Amino acid sequence: MPVNCGIVGLPNVGKSTIFSALTAAPAESANYPFCTINPNVGVVNVPDERLVQIAQFIPTEKVIPAIVEFVDIAGLVEGASKGEGLGNKFLSHIREVGIIAHVVRCFEDPDIIHVSNTVDPARDIETINIELALADLETVEKRVARAEKEARAQGDLAKRAKAALPILQQLRSLLSDGKPTRGLELSDDEQDLIADLHLITQKKMFYVCNVDEAAMVAGNAHVTAVRTIAAGENAPVLVICGQLEKEIAALETADERAEFLKDAGLPESGLAAVIRAAYALLGLRTYFTAGPKEVRAWTFHDGDKAPRAAAVIHTDFEKGFIKAETYHINDLLTFGSEVKVREAGKLRQEGRDYLVKDGDILHFKFNN
Repeated sequence: MPVNCGIVGLPNVGKSTIFSALTAAPAESANYPFCTINPNVGVVNVPDERLVQIAQFIPTEKVIPAIVEFVDIAGLVEGASKGEGLGNKFLSHIREVGIIAHVVRCFEDPDIIHVSNTVDPARDIETINIELALADLETVEKRVARAEKEARAQGDLAKRAKAALPILQQLRSLLSDGKPTRGLELSDDEQDLIADLHLITQKKMFYVCNVDEAAMVAGNAHVTAVRTIAAGENAPVLVICGQLEKEIAALETADERAEFLKDAGLPESGLAAVIRAAYALLGLRTYFTAGPKEVRAWTFHDGDKAPRAAAVIHTDFEKGFIKAETYHINDLLTFGSEVKVREAGKLRQEGRDYLVKDGDILHFKFNN
């Protein structure tokens, strides 16, 4: 279950630079709008030192981390929802991602053209959010018209349409005001009624302030403006220097990158910060499987019971689930081996109702 994160923003805010740094994959980048036409896609490993720790105590042939997929979506402009700047095509790419990283330009540089000629994070954020809302509004209005027609019929189709209409009307009201729909609290059943709309503004989103190196330490007024807006949306804010991350990505070894971060006074890389934010927003956690062939990280949703977590490996594991043998990585680090964990009585047999925890090491038993 890899995380799929779309990187959006106006042209020339540094999206492709940040994408390249996060994924260490070259993305087309230039000093003019719409340089990126088709989305660039990069798959990266999730940094997790616990994998190395497990492999120190459980000898294995290979270590396999979880992965995150980043999608660099072309810059949107005012009128994108109506096709400006190939906007409709770009918006369709956003519908396919699981979470959105909204990159906002928070640096001044006369050599890098801004589509509006001045740097104004509040204006830029409003432009993007309105275009996303307008795109969703068009989708919702079409569904309202269809649901009103279906509600006049008979049977299950009419029943479902009547149940969906009040929700659709709430969505339409929010979107007409240029507001995202992610703030609307819906039950699982209500969410199911509109799931096939794939609304962009329902996706979780966080802001990434792209700053110059000086602002990484001291901040600036642009970052403050973004934080104020984000606080009103209850959205996280990350501050990243795209150029600095590019330099980090160019280093060959993990030790070199760690030393660079230390010298720069940064607690972690932009990649680690972005992944951490995405996992937190989506409510994702990690469990591990460990054995002589591989030590591997698996991503699951917080609150998943053992059979659902097992399905991340293969759906047959959920269907034929019998039990799970489990202990926590902290137990392994304390006792030094799986044998000693077992001798200490820390290895447990858990059934279908067990809530899997972040850091669990699991062995699933299932019927073929």
